[in-house]
Order: sequence, then structure tokens, then C-alpha cells
Amino acid sequence: MATDIRLFRGKDLLKHADALHSVYAEAFCAPPWNEDEERAVEFVGRLVDNVRRPGFTAALAFAGAETIGFATAWTTVAPFSTDRCYPQAAAGLGAQRTVEWLCGGREIDELAVRPASHGTGLAAELLEAVTEDVPEGRSWLLTSVRSPRAVTFYRRQGWTQATHPSPEYKGIVVFLSPRHPARALAAIPL
Repeated sequence: MATDIRLFRGKDLLKHADALHSVYAEAFCAPPWNEDEERAVEFVGRLVDNVRRPGFTAALAFAGAETIGFATAWTTVAPFSTDRCYPQAAAGLGAQRTVEWLCGGREIDELAVRPASHGTGLAAELLEAVTEDVPEGRSWLLTSVRSPRAVTFYRRQGWTQATHPSPEYKGIVVFLSPRHPARALAAIPL
């Protein structure tokens, strides 16, 4: 069955909350993420506020009527957020680079695909769908180094790792999109 990717720019996304919860749980409640059901519920709860963020964009992938993947993104505003994992990102980049490289860019918040669709290219299509219209290619994202598969995926898509936490598979890394103007300035890992 062909996959249909649809873009959403606001609260219409909330009509798909149950399906998004299901995809999120399948993607993140298993290793290496090992999140619990409560985190999936929290994600859906955050959507109510997230759909109102400046530049909010979501891409949903459908196989027939079933939602099989999604990506959510928005414009990062200044001052840079201090909740969730943002302090780790800011510490890795420093205050000036955080503002210059991330604020005003499109932040990819979540990218999730049902396990049955892994390896099909769907995640890459969703990532492209939420970043293709970004002015000057200024997109970025955070991921955890505890998932080498995610880190490898973003590298294969041409994203540049801009921060390099400790090698003990702990910490958050910032990736800059293939067209991000600062990607050539990112530190190369030792």
C-alpha cells in the first residue's frame, strides 16, 4: 500500500491525537528509549500547546487509514528554552552559538515511525517534509546518544552533529540540517 504524507500547520493535528499516541508509544516505549506509557500521554498533552507555537509544522504518514509515522517541528524562539533537554544543548554549544545557530531555526521536536516501517525510508521522508520549506535551511534537532541508530540515521541524512557529549552513551546531541549555514562551523569530534 502506498504511503501518503500530509502536512498540518495547527490545531487540525489534534484530531489525530490517538493515532499519534499509538505511534509514539510503539516507537519510544521499546529499547533503546524505554519510555513508559506516561511519557506517551505527556507527548500528546504537550501537543495542545505545541500546535500554537510559531511556525508549527507536522507531517503524518498514512498507509490507508492507519497512521504509521509522524514528525513535529516549530520555530525556536528567543530566549532559548530552559526546560526538558534544552540546557544540555545550550551547554554543548555555548550561549552565543545557541542563539545564533538555533533561535529562529526550525526545531524538529519528534520523529517517530512504527517499527514495522523501519528501514523503508519513511523517517527520511517525514524529516524532509517538515524541513523542506525552511528559510536558509536553518533546521536543527536534539537526540540522545543512547541511540546509536538515531545518531547514524541523522548522519546518513546529511545532518551534522554539532555537539559531542561524553562517550559513555549519555547526553544529548544537537544536529544541524544539511543546508544549515552553521554546519561547517560545528566542532569535529575528537
